[in-house]
Amino acid sequence: HPWETVAQAAWRKYPNPLNPSVIGVDVLDRKVDHHGKLISHRVLTTTWGMPSWAALLIGLHPVTYASEHSVVDPKRKSFELKSSNVSLQNFISIDEKLVYSPHPTIKDATLLKQEAVVTVRGLSLANRLEQMVTNAISSKASAGREGLEMIIEKINDEMKEFASTAKKGLEEMKNSVDVLDFE
Repeated sequence: HPWETVAQAAWRKYPNPLNPSVIGVDVLDRKVDHHGKLISHRVLTTTWGMPSWAALLIGLHPVTYASEHSVVDPKRKSFELKSSNVSLQNFISIDEKLVYSPHPTIKDATLLKQEAVVTVRGLSLANRLEQMVTNAISSKASAGREGLEMIIEKINDEMKEFASTAKKGLEEMKNSVDVLDFE
């Protein structure tokens, strides 16, 4: 899909039924800078957890939060998101970066570069827990793509409905003008 479509879908990606762990998205700050870049700070509310034994070990609350900072540069066609967990930062940090840009060789395609760094501190079995979280992130990547595809389909349906409604409105206006009697 073209970058504009994918960027729009990425904004609307959560919540969605393919990733039910994200239960809310709140915008804390949003502005357009003097270069025309849209800069946002959002908080994601999630029930994304870890194995129950790990949650018990560190006293995980069922609801956790992540902070997401993003920059959309429409001139360069770049959409960069950086997120990190807010909850449990003393034990585990998850820093993720996603960059959406037009594919360099395929017309009307978008390239996503995704990276995540997981660090566990002060817990026994830290390496094992880091690997489990990393594996969970990797396995959810395909669900993220499916979620984007679902949102893109929804956007396309909305555009068709909008076009149909606009066409009907224009036809009604034309018919109204035709019946007016100008004396």
